[in-house]
Amino acid sequence: MALLGLIVSSVIMINQNGMNQQLQGWVNLLWLPLPMIIIIIDRVCIRKYDLKKVNKTESYILGSLILLLLINYVRIQSQL
Repeated sequence: MALLGLIVSSVIMINQNGMNQQLQGWVNLLWLPLPMIIIIIDRVCIRKYDLKKVNKTESYILGSLILLLLINYVRIQSQL
């Protein structure tokens, strides 16, 4: 659903009169292959390995990213 929303909003932005909106619409479409590749890799890993192992690995990755975001937030707040 999010990919469909991205496509629809990009098409609407491309058809606007302002150059900034048109450019942003094209840039949004350039980001489209990245989530599709991630979804395909996820489906292949689930078929090859077990669903439980893949979910555990994805949870570790997500937890690491959230931890990095929190550390970066604290770093930025300490610099102010």
